[in-house]
Amino acid sequence: MLAGVLAGRSLADSLPAAAVEPRDRALLAELCHGTCRWYHRLDRMLARLAPRPLKARDADVRALLLIGLYQLAEMRVAPHAAVTETVEAARALGKPWATGLANAVLRAFLRDREPLTSALAADPVARHSHPAWLVDALAAAWPAECEAVLAAGNARPPMTLRVNLRRDTLGDAQDRLALAGLAATPVPFVPSALTLEHPVDVARLPGFDEGHLSVQDAGAQLAAPLLDAHPGQRVLDACAAPGGKTSHVLETCAGARLTAVDIDERRLARVRENLARLRLDAEVAVGDAARPAGAWAQARYDRILLDVPCTATGVIRRHPDIKLLRRADDVAGLAARQAGILDAVWPLLAPDGILLYVTCSLLPDENHLQIGRFLARQADACPLPIDAPWGRPAGAGRQILPGEHGMDGFFYARLRKVPA
Repeated sequence: MLAGVLAGRSLADSLPAAAVEPRDRALLAELCHGTCRWYHRLDRMLARLAPRPLKARDADVRALLLIGLYQLAEMRVAPHAAVTETVEAARALGKPWATGLANAVLRAFLRDREPLTSALAADPVARHSHPAWLVDALAAAWPAECEAVLAAGNARPPMTLRVNLRRDTLGDAQDRLALAGLAATPVPFVPSALTLEHPVDVARLPGFDEGHLSVQDAGAQLAAPLLDAHPGQRVLDACAAPGGKTSHVLETCAGARLTAVDIDERRLARVRENLARLRLDAEVAVGDAARPAGAWAQARYDRILLDVPCTATGVIRRHPDIKLLRRADDVAGLAARQAGILDAVWPLLAPDGILLYVTCSLLPDENHLQIGRFLARQADACPLPIDAPWGRPAGAGRQILPGEHGMDGFFYARLRKVPA
């Protein structure tokens, strides 16, 4: 799995396809997520501990050594067990030389751990376990908050639930969770959110299959109330998959006529699954928000939710492989794509309608600078201020940094179309 990430594949695509026993899935996920979370520190360690750099064709050995170092450095695994299991796994790769290398590297770490850790403390990449380009970008964007943002990126994410307030009160849902032995606390400023004391499999959530609960970060749960849809209004969710915000809009406004569009037909299956579980109705269509076409593109909408593709730098704690998959030059390409989607979707908004622009990014070029450029070229677009107790003002929008109020990092901006 980790070798796949090193080759450019996401864990979200790789882990579900892993051929392992169900009882081993949690451990596999922990090893992969944890090694990605601390990859930049572990990689610096490996560079100092290995006698020579590994060749590109030995990415599997490199991944295994990183996982072994992760177990020794960050997990409560007995050192002898971590060394033995890693050596045996190296043997299974069919590269006899890898067993000796694994044994030497891991034992060198155990012997030299303290001086090695001290030496790496002076290296920002190792200290923060983020790529250098992102450390620099965050320092430029959020100089006062940079250390906290980087620390939040290495934290384990909470498991936050969205209570379907059409069916339950927050208190009733909290009581039902307590009866199931699951402690949960409300999230400030988010009336539908409960955060579990400890993450659990969704199979343990009472009422999940019946549509009483969904798993969704508290920051993402701000989208539906900001969109402010009303019964009878036509609503477009233009980049809908996997459907968490889609379904929340319908939970908050039962009478909305919602169309959910996404370019990825495979991911639209998740939207349909979420709607079916929650017993909600929406039109679902395959389409490219950057090139609207087909029946859905002929309508005019009172509300448009535009949760655009982005660097996802605000959700690194939840998807640590982002640190390995994203590159500095991705930012300009994604910003151009976002601008194209904004320009293409804006004509679908009815006069006096509201478009809610959303990213899970922390980078200004995708967020408030993007909206500033759009407002400069779109004469009939008017920003609607977001006066809220969460986040902080950012241009015409509002930014949440990861970890604030237990949320992931999100940017929101509300735009109204001025009637001609």
